[in-house]
Amino acid sequence: MSKKILILSLLILTACTTPATVAPSTSVPADLPTVTSVPVIEVTSASKGIPTATFPAPPVSPTPAGYAPRISPADNMPQVFVPAGTLHMGGYDIHAEDDELPAHDVTLNEFWIDQFEVTNGMYGLCVQAGICNPPQKPYSNTRDPYFGNPEFQDYPVITVTWTDAQTYCTWAGRRLPTEAEWERAARGDDMRTYPWGEEPPTALYANYNNFIRDTSRVGSYPLGASPFGAMDMAGNVAEWVQDFYRADYYQNSPSANPTGPEQAKRLILRVIRGGTYQDAWVNIRIANRGSELGPNPDAAYDSPDLFGRSSSKIGFRCASSQ
Repeated sequence: MSKKILILSLLILTACTTPATVAPSTSVPADLPTVTSVPVIEVTSASKGIPTATFPAPPVSPTPAGYAPRISPADNMPQVFVPAGTLHMGGYDIHAEDDELPAHDVTLNEFWIDQFEVTNGMYGLCVQAGICNPPQKPYSNTRDPYFGNPEFQDYPVITVTWTDAQTYCTWAGRRLPTEAEWERAARGDDMRTYPWGEEPPTALYANYNNFIRDTSRVGSYPLGASPFGAMDMAGNVAEWVQDFYRADYYQNSPSANPTGPEQAKRLILRVIRGGTYQDAWVNIRIANRGSELGPNPDAAYDSPDLFGRSSSKIGFRCASSQ
């Protein structure tokens, strides 16, 4: 059987699998993947006649200049180091959209960024501490329950607002990354289209195109790691970042450490990055920009827009300057 037929069969089997439901839990994931030892990806099937296919993963440098990933003490999140440097920011491919232009160079200070998207188990610690609000919905696209279910504790938390994400990062001693920091962590020092390079996306690189119809366990696609070792920066869930969104921001953004446009009246959209498990390949490009409603101080006190909107396709990761 050819590899193409094998992969197609596996995708169909994966999409038809219904996860079991077990009792809720909010413990910290104990065995998150690490880029210091990238595993071999083994694709297996329980169906008779379909053999096991093994795809060797290329070595991934955990972080430049000898920095090993460090562990954040609040939630056990591994963080990877991104050195100071120049980011080639924006759309460099033929599919660039207006809000990705003009492509431009930006210099950034060094920072650390979460290696993975914040998980249900990690977010549950903040909820237990009485700091974070629970996700607005406890279920995902195909799973109920999702949040609080130990089967999915290592999967990205979803249906959290920008305010929820910011609250969590503050509780954990970190912050949301700026849009420019997010893009540098995903792209590295060149003008690549995807975190892994120029190779067109497949189901070996990312969770996208509705192949799975829901989220994946964080770090499930080591072949899709960014140059600095950050995982799932294409597909799985889109990610909140710090900046307000303006479609024309790149036309006059600062050339050093940009933090997004200043808030003006009715400027309440916040940037989301990375694309989702439902998005086509064109929307998981590094340069692709999205937006969703952030907190609106002018909204009524009982309006959901007071704290911003959430989605079953949006999560987040945190960053820190030191």
